[in-house]
Amino acid sequence: MNNKTLIDKLALSRSLTHGEYLALIEGFDEELAQYAAAKADEARRAVYGNSVFVRGLIEISSICRNNCLYCGLRRSNAACERYKLTPEQILACCAEGDALGIKTFVLQAGEGSFTCDEICAFVREIKAGYPGNAVTLSLGEFSREEYAAMKQAGADRYLLRHETADREHYLRLHPDMDYDNRMRCLRDLRELGYQVGCGFMVGSPYQTAECIAKDLEFIEQFRPDMCGIGPFIPHKDTPFAGEKAGGTQLTVYLLSLIRLIKPDVLLPATTALGTVDPKGREKGIAAGANVIMPNLSPVAVRDKYSLYDNKICTGEESAQCMKCIETRMKSIGFEISYSRGDIRHGSI
Repeated sequence: MNNKTLIDKLALSRSLTHGEYLALIEGFDEELAQYAAAKADEARRAVYGNSVFVRGLIEISSICRNNCLYCGLRRSNAACERYKLTPEQILACCAEGDALGIKTFVLQAGEGSFTCDEICAFVREIKAGYPGNAVTLSLGEFSREEYAAMKQAGADRYLLRHETADREHYLRLHPDMDYDNRMRCLRDLRELGYQVGCGFMVGSPYQTAECIAKDLEFIEQFRPDMCGIGPFIPHKDTPFAGEKAGGTQLTVYLLSLIRLIKPDVLLPATTALGTVDPKGREKGIAAGANVIMPNLSPVAVRDKYSLYDNKICTGEESAQCMKCIETRMKSIGFEISYSRGDIRHGSI
C-alpha cells in the first residue's frame, strides 16, 4: 500500500496501525503533504466550513515549578523574568478581549503559579462578568478533585499537552516529572466533562519517527476535543539551547493527519508555527487547522512569557490587531468566527 493510499484509508476510517502511521512519517515529502492537506481541508470544511475560531490568549504567570529541559520558564532559569497577574489584571484582559468580540479566553501559566482556590475565584469572576464566553485553562497538573472544583467554578475547557506519548522520550524531556501522572490528568479531565486538549512538539530533541507515530496513535485513541502541536524552538537559557528547531513543513503535515484522524477536532495554528515561518499559521490553516490564538496578555509582560526564543507577541498576531488577522485569513479564503467555537460533535 503506497502512502497516498494510506492517506485515503485514514480519511475514510480515521484509524491506522502503528506501522501505517510510521510509514506516513518516514515517507513524508512535499507531494504527500500536499495530498494530505487537500484531504484535511475537505474534512475540515465538511464540519466547520471556512470558519477559523479565535481565542484570546492570556499568559497569567511566568512562574513554574517544573524544570522541563526545553522551556524558558523552567524553574532553574535564573534569567527568566517572573510575574503573576492579579485577578484585576486578568479581568481587565478579559474586558479588552470581550470588547474586541472574542468569546473564548485561554488562561495559560507555568505550573504551580496559582492554587486551585485562586483559579476557582478568578474563573467565577470571569464567568459572572462574561457568562456567554468560554474559559479555557492551561495551567498544568492538578488532582482530580481540584480539576472538579475548577469545572464547578465554570471552566469549560482544559489544555494539557501530553508532550509525547513515548514514555522514554517523555523522561528525556522532563526528568523530574511523571509520565503516568500526566496521562492520569488527561483521563480525569475527560471524565469530568471538560472539552479537553492534548498535544506535542514537532522536532523536539530525541524525537524519532516512532515517537510521532505513537503520538498519532494516542490522539486516535484518546480522541481529544482540541489538539495543539507546534515546532520545537530552542531557548537560549535552557539545556537544549543548541538543538535544532522543528520545521514548518512536518508540523503542517501532521496537522493534516490529525484532522483526518478526528475531523471535528479544534486544531490551532500555533504561535510557534508563526514564529518559525512568517506564513506558518496561514499554511497551518490551509492544511486543516481551524483555530488561532491572538495574544491578550498585558503588553508589559508578553516578552516575559518566554517559552522559546524570538516568540512573536506584539505584532499582527496580537489581539489588538484583529483586523490584520481577519485580512490574513481572508487572503487564503477563510473567515474569522467570533463565536465561542465549541467542538461540533455529531457533525460527522
